[in-house]
Amino acid sequence: MKVLVAVDNSPSFETILEAVINRSWPARTTFCVLNVVNLQRFEKLPALIEDATREGERLVQEGAKKISGAGYEAFPKTSLGHPRSDISCFAKEWGADLILVGSHGHGAVGRFLLGSVAQGVLRTAPCSVEIVRTVPKPSSPRKVLFATDGSDCSVGAARGVAAQLWPQGSVFKVISVEELMVAGNQMDAASLSAVYPASLLEELTTQAQERAHSAVEMTKDILTHAGLALDPGESTPFGEPRGVILDTAKEWGADLIVLGSHGRRGLDRFLLGSVSEAVAIHAACSVQVIRGRQPVKGNSHAN
Repeated sequence: MKVLVAVDNSPSFETILEAVINRSWPARTTFCVLNVVNLQRFEKLPALIEDATREGERLVQEGAKKISGAGYEAFPKTSLGHPRSDISCFAKEWGADLILVGSHGHGAVGRFLLGSVAQGVLRTAPCSVEIVRTVPKPSSPRKVLFATDGSDCSVGAARGVAAQLWPQGSVFKVISVEELMVAGNQMDAASLSAVYPASLLEELTTQAQERAHSAVEMTKDILTHAGLALDPGESTPFGEPRGVILDTAKEWGADLIVLGSHGRRGLDRFLLGSVSEAVAIHAACSVQVIRGRQPVKGNSHAN
């Protein structure tokens, strides 16, 4: 497995390294610690590029040393360019299976800084991407919220989760949110009734429920066959998907949210932005967006 760890000199540097060291990874996992010096930031101050490059080299050397000290193979990499696109480009060239990106915080400024880089990575990465916000304790059970819509990408994401190594005692909560046309007031309701017969609205509601139930059962079957423990709570809530996923994660106390990606081009990019991207940027916990091929599960590496 190849894991690309994208770092900068923000407080997230220590968080992402601790998250790497405290997790279990398949045997022979290789890490690349990457820093892309943002040339756009120094467009009017070219004299500072050399200093920024030295700082980037210090960061990646320190990061690779810490990961190597935990018993993994790791090497540093620095480059000059634009982080939004260059991180994904290097991931493609190197053949990365997963990109780890740190979070700058939960406030408005933090979300903007996160969005300026992670948003670009989420949209263009050739592999899975995880926004790291929390540091799991070594061998500590995790609470993972898996959101599915029953699509092929969600099924692939479930298989990706099943292939990963999880601490004993970890619990997985599976939900599928169906967004329905909801009337905001009595006047809107009367208008909807005039256009859509009650029988049709009822049929649409039933179909949505069936789709959600089918998506949940399919995902639970994949996770159960992998020996993962499932939370027995509500699995098919109704509402606006982004809000429901974020609220559920907060109320349940999730450590990680996992979603599938619909792709990287045209309408697929829009679909990614409509749910996965919004959840990744606004969640209070770490978020993993799974895309593409998944590494075969192997023996865990003993730290």
